[in-house]
Formats: sequence, C-alpha cells, structure tokens
Amino acid sequence: MATERHTLTALVDNEAGVLARVVGLFSGRGYNIESLTVAEVDPAQGTSRITIVTSGPPEVIEQIEAQLRRVVPVHAVTNWTFASGGIEREMALVKVSREALKAAKAQAEKFGARALDESGVFELTDAPAKISNFIEAMRALGLTDVSRTGVAAISRDGE
Repeated sequence: MATERHTLTALVDNEAGVLARVVGLFSGRGYNIESLTVAEVDPAQGTSRITIVTSGPPEVIEQIEAQLRRVVPVHAVTNWTFASGGIEREMALVKVSREALKAAKAQAEKFGARALDESGVFELTDAPAKISNFIEAMRALGLTDVSRTGVAAISRDGE
C-alpha cells in the first residue's frame, strides 16, 4: 500500500481533555503524528483548531478522519490534501554558525527568509516542503539548530 502525507484539521471545543482524546486516538491505533499544532480560533464560540500532519495509505487516512468525526466534541474535520482552495504554511527558525553567516544570508535571500539579527538566526514562513529545502540548504552551510512550528492550514475561499 502506498503511503501518502495528509494534513487534517479538526475544529473542536476549546476545553480540557479534547487534545488528549484526539492524540489518544492516534497513539492507541499506532498512527504517527508528524506535526501537531493547536490554537484557539474563536473565543466567542469557544473553539480551537487542531492541525495534524500524518502519513498512511488512503484506507488508514479515511479511518482516521471517520474516527476523528466521532470524537466528541469535534465539530468538523477537513483533509487539506484533497480540499480545493486550501493553503498550508509553517514557520521555522534556523540558526547557522557565525562562520557561515555571510553565505547563509545570501542563501536566505534566495528563499525569502529574513535574518532576525547578527546571531545567525533566520526566519522563514512558507509551505512545509520549501521549509525543508531551506533547512537542507542551510545544513550544507553550517546549520546549528532548527525550530519548526508545525503546519497551519486554512481555506482560501472563505468556507
């Protein structure tokens, strides 16, 4: 079976224990979470969005989606891999050695990253694949540390 990468979001009630139930669904069935982000999106409604990046064959992804929909209090589940008009972004902080700073600045400019100061830390917000490419380019120059936020996804068409 072919394994595919999928980005799923779940709109949930912002209450204690919901994230634990969602993560428990994955761990209890042996599914891997490659990226996980959670944030409140509507304080008036008391909802948060959980964004999960996972991989598996299509049948497993369908099973994950169905099981997420059954977790109370999940309001909606979206698979951004198939949704038209979706956009994914991630932010990374990448640090290089001081010796590599000049070359790293030139490389960062090519990727659209910005230097935060003279300490060798660069910031880039882009699609996850481009973040990975940027990190690999910096690795060749003298990468010393990386911090990634995880994926955030949203619809472009307002739905």
